[in-house]
Amino acid sequence: MLKNPILKGFCPDPSIIRVGEDYYIATSTFEWWPGVRLWHSKDLAHWEQIPSPLNRVSQLNMLGDPTSGGIWAPDISYDGKRFYLVFTDVKTKKGRYYNNHNYLVWADNIEGPWSEPVYLNSTGFDPSLLHDTDGRKYLVNMRNGFKGVLVQELDPETGKLLGEARNVFRGTEIGCTEGPHIYHFGDWYYCLVAEGGTGYGHCVTMARSRSLWGPYEVDPENPMLTSDQNDLGLLQKCGHGDLVETQNGEWYLVHLCARPPKGQKRCLLGRETGIQKVYWNEEGWLRLTGGGRIAQNETEGPAGIAECVLPLPEERDDFEREVLGVRYSSPRAPLGECASLTDRPGWLRLYGQESLNSLHHVSLLAVRQTVHQTYVETCMEFSPSCPEQLAGLSYMYDAANFYLFGKTGDEEGGALLTIVKSDRIEVTDEIAPIPVPKDGKLWLRIETDGLTAHCLYSLDGQEWKDTGAVLDTEILTDEHCRGFTGAHLGMYCHDMTGRKAYADFDYFSMSRAVL
Repeated sequence: MLKNPILKGFCPDPSIIRVGEDYYIATSTFEWWPGVRLWHSKDLAHWEQIPSPLNRVSQLNMLGDPTSGGIWAPDISYDGKRFYLVFTDVKTKKGRYYNNHNYLVWADNIEGPWSEPVYLNSTGFDPSLLHDTDGRKYLVNMRNGFKGVLVQELDPETGKLLGEARNVFRGTEIGCTEGPHIYHFGDWYYCLVAEGGTGYGHCVTMARSRSLWGPYEVDPENPMLTSDQNDLGLLQKCGHGDLVETQNGEWYLVHLCARPPKGQKRCLLGRETGIQKVYWNEEGWLRLTGGGRIAQNETEGPAGIAECVLPLPEERDDFEREVLGVRYSSPRAPLGECASLTDRPGWLRLYGQESLNSLHHVSLLAVRQTVHQTYVETCMEFSPSCPEQLAGLSYMYDAANFYLFGKTGDEEGGALLTIVKSDRIEVTDEIAPIPVPKDGKLWLRIETDGLTAHCLYSLDGQEWKDTGAVLDTEILTDEHCRGFTGAHLGMYCHDMTGRKAYADFDYFSMSRAVL
């Protein structure tokens, strides 16, 4: 059986392909750098993160992008010779004015190098490609304002759009039509869309036509996938699907999902990726193999495919490698020279930039939270000279909602341990400052059970002291933040004086269980 979610913790809007015996999924990253996460599997159950395709500033500039802006709903495809990726960079998303730009990149190898981007349009988000059976290619995207699905031919050599875009499908009465994919199977063009909004009413609906340009008839049993909102023990927010056929002719639908704690609608882990086995019924419509339309916590695995168990990710990083692992992300931009593994070998050095509520240059290296019960720990050396300098651990959702647990300076030149909370930009201190030595090692740990978090520290790495603060994780949930990402934990340094004071981190450990 395949157990959901197959990609845990902030992995929404999945797009999937199969190339031979290899499966690849691309997921949204929003304002997190590098852009678009890629995943590889051979059995649909076990997935390994591989290098991101958007890893050069020349490909992507997200400085100033709003919280939960940036990269929306990438689509990965393969035409037998080349990999293609289309994606949206959302610059504003207020009221009726969505400024969103769609781009195309390609590569001969999934691990790159990926091309420089070709600008496509700004008419709507969630672009995808149709590689039609006659060799022609088409760009598909929703129209801003949820006004339907646009289709326009694309030049396979240059990536430029040809002719005019046509609105081929207006959506169903459910509304909020987005995330469109069009497939050509046999005599039919199938249009698979997300509807109902990306919250608890999210779903997948279908329509089909004998012609790419329509008219499309709607599946009489829509939605073909959704969630049971009365059973929070099941996957929630299910929608935004994409199809893949196994090498043995079986069909699977990957989809967005979320896991709120039972009885509570507070998704700390953000939106994730689930999978359901599906089949084509006698009338030519897609149906869940398990029956009904409710996404399940597990589904039947593919036949004839050997299980490929991957090694568990390393819990502790001692920074002995020459480059950082693919699990680390930073807000909006690469850290470049502000993150070094060579200035002090065996340590990660972060040079402080702007504070965490900035939408521009922030020195944070974070890992998304994938399970509710977890803890992170580090050993840090940092010698602040003023209150405008702070370094330590961050537990955050976005630039407006976060906790900072770290060391800062006071006006007399001493050092203090502090916990800072930002709740929808309102910043407060969660504890009375704790005096600590200005120099030398300081161990920091954040533990969470998914509902609350505790901050502990040590001056010798042996004896730990609890700060006494009980931090409510509700401010780090999708529902509170009204966002699309998920909670992250990571190493952080800011220096608001502009002098780039630095902090050294000896290791970073992230465990799946609370101590």
